[in-house]
Amino acid sequence: MERPFGLGALPTLSRSTADRQESLRTNPDRLFARWPDARVVLLDEHSRTPVVEGSGTLATRKTQDFGAEPPDDAVFLGEWQGTDFWSLPGSPAGETETVEMAGSWGVVEAVPRHAGEIWVDLRGYGDLLDDASAGLFTTAQGLRNWGHQAKFCTRCGSATELVQLGWASKCTGCGREEYPRTDPAVICLVHDDAGVNGEHVLLARQPIWPPNRYSVLAGFVEAGESLEGCVEREIREEVGVEVRDVRYLGSQPWPFPRSIMLGFTARADISAPLIPAEDEIEEAFWVSRAEVRAAFANSRLRNAGAVPTPIAGGTRELVLPGNSSIARVMLAAWAGVQS
Repeated sequence: MERPFGLGALPTLSRSTADRQESLRTNPDRLFARWPDARVVLLDEHSRTPVVEGSGTLATRKTQDFGAEPPDDAVFLGEWQGTDFWSLPGSPAGETETVEMAGSWGVVEAVPRHAGEIWVDLRGYGDLLDDASAGLFTTAQGLRNWGHQAKFCTRCGSATELVQLGWASKCTGCGREEYPRTDPAVICLVHDDAGVNGEHVLLARQPIWPPNRYSVLAGFVEAGESLEGCVEREIREEVGVEVRDVRYLGSQPWPFPRSIMLGFTARADISAPLIPAEDEIEEAFWVSRAEVRAAFANSRLRNAGAVPTPIAGGTRELVLPGNSSIARVMLAAWAGVQS
């Protein structure tokens, strides 16, 4: 008997191994004492970090390079296998050369290389990292993005300063404390009514995306709205379709700049007219499971430097979401293929 599909695999950026419980970052004596043996994750001005070339491991730095105690802008990320990890701004220590590699959506990006390291971004390289590295990089980027947006108090407008080693901000005027915020967003794979999991999936593209890039639908949760209510509203607003049987699949942090993607699936009537939202959705259409499977096969060919093959029965080229996205995991699970 066919069963409702699940994610099948943990989304790339949901992987994490570090212990970052609050009691660790609110114990400065412990952290300062362990600083000499800790490691530092660097982030440059483009939120890229160095990795050992040809590996999935972050190229962390010794703390001795940054002083006898944590600098004021150091952010504590957590502890893993007896070692504390911190994040600091940084850049390559010398002249770099430029190399090309696949980035977000599979688009080739130019990245710096220096001394056996390449400086990569999380969106394009996150899926290639080991679990510990993925978790540390995701946390570091999320905290940096929040810190950049939390420089002034929302109550009195005074400047703020980071406290609790990067995990809170405190107003220099009224003393108000604020903690890292995460914006909830739903992302939903809508399929038709055929069988348990349908035979077609609803894909769409935004006007700003690269050519032939398609994904499932997503949107931010509004104040006073349930997650299921958000799914129903967003699909209705973006493509004019009513959905039902909304079911939760899983979640993934998405620090671009500070979201968490909450994955759902739902059913819709394939015969209902699709009405893309003006200026938001350029195109929306139903795609068969066979076409999605062929698109995944072509993705693997592109990654191997081979030429994609025509999709039988398809009317357009399909380039699916990047490997770091929960959308790709959802589509792969529905199609029954490896992402």
